[in-house]
Amino acid sequence: MKEIARMMMVGGGIIMLIGLTIYFAGSYFKWFGRLPGDIRIEKPGFNFYAPIISMLIISGIISLLVWLFKKLF
Repeated sequence: MKEIARMMMVGGGIIMLIGLTIYFAGSYFKWFGRLPGDIRIEKPGFNFYAPIISMLIISGIISLLVWLFKKLF
């Protein structure tokens, strides 16, 4: 049970660090979500946004972090 609690605390800390980074350095990430391959359709009364490439990048980063975490621990 202690192991689960420890993993939850580490996960919460990581989420908090990501949130603080986005909060304080958000102006550096304005390009994110506007990459080529992200679908954006804007019409009067209708907006559609599908961040395909942005989500692929996030998926790759998370996969890399999980792989590193497994290798180190």
